Amino acid sequence: MSAADEAAPVSAAEAKRLFAPLARVCALVLAVSGGPDSTALLMLMARWRSAFKRGPKLIAVTVDHGLRRASAGEARAVKRLARRLGVPHRTVRWEGKKPATGLQEAARAARYRLLAAAAKSAKAGTIVTAHTLDDQAETVLLRMSRGSGLGGLSAMARSSPLPANGTREIMLVRPLLEIPKARLVATLARAKIEFADDASNRDPRFTRARLRELMPALAREGLDARRLSRLAGRLRRAEAAIEMAVDDAMKALSRTPWSDRTPVAFDAEKFAHLPAEVGLRLLGRAIAHAGEEGAIRLGKLENLYEALAVARAGKTFRLRRTLGGALVTLTSMQLVVERAPARRRCPPAAIAGKCHNRVTCKAG
Repeated sequence: MSAADEAAPVSAAEAKRLFAPLARVCALVLAVSGGPDSTALLMLMARWRSAFKRGPKLIAVTVDHGLRRASAGEARAVKRLARRLGVPHRTVRWEGKKPATGLQEAARAARYRLLAAAAKSAKAGTIVTAHTLDDQAETVLLRMSRGSGLGGLSAMARSSPLPANGTREIMLVRPLLEIPKARLVATLARAKIEFADDASNRDPRFTRARLRELMPALAREGLDARRLSRLAGRLRRAEAAIEMAVDDAMKALSRTPWSDRTPVAFDAEKFAHLPAEVGLRLLGRAIAHAGEEGAIRLGKLENLYEALAVARAGKTFRLRRTLGGALVTLTSMQLVVERAPARRRCPPAAIAGKCHNRVTCKAG
């Protein structure tokens, strides 16, 4: 794609193609902060919807995090634009004390929680966000910097489930994921629509902002947003193939069907001969199922997997470890994963360093 194409406004025909998968959805919540990307999403979707006699109901929702003085005014500006475009609008606020550390992560969690609540209130099963090609590239770099595995480096999918309160799932859809931010800015310029400029997007205290500053230099070396996004897409294909292999291994190696009442047990020798990535993921699934902490950090899971491999290679067929609330036991015949026993306070001997019950004791 030429430099001119990378900065061309999004046409009505292109918008129609981008939003086509959403045409049969009953109601859509549009996440609109007031920045250029989400403002363009609001404008493009409102114009797209106007072409239908019967189409999805659009509800624009602005999350006011209360972190900047300008945020309330920006929410009001979105409301005015939404009214002009004929789209109902709501502002929801992140109430309560804000954390001193991990602010962006906490704000992101609050944003999706509030959007999910707004979607549930509107009886909408889909939230539409304005994530762009640039956001995708930054996400790949961010996850690389944090040592993410294959799944993390797959970055954002065009559509993915968003866990919501209750039992129902809400889908998160990103129709602009292949569109450069510059094109959305150009789209607004052509329509003479103003947008907010959030200075925190350039705040060097935040990792994503620092990575954003690196993008021009990386692009000059050939590592531009489109190539990073293409990498994420290729890794997503590989991720899907590996997950299918884990599904097959789970069925083939499990001695009994998985249930909440019985331990998960694998044939130890067959488990040892699985490809490493498949075995690692199968172990992670079993721990998440039997334990109480959900998904386990990749580094910790890799350490446990390596310990199992070393024990088997050295024919030390009696290894017991706890991870994520699960107890993992390796014998010569099987690998067993079960809920770890409740920890109890150690007797005085443990505090003196004489307790050998490392599985159940917790020094007080």
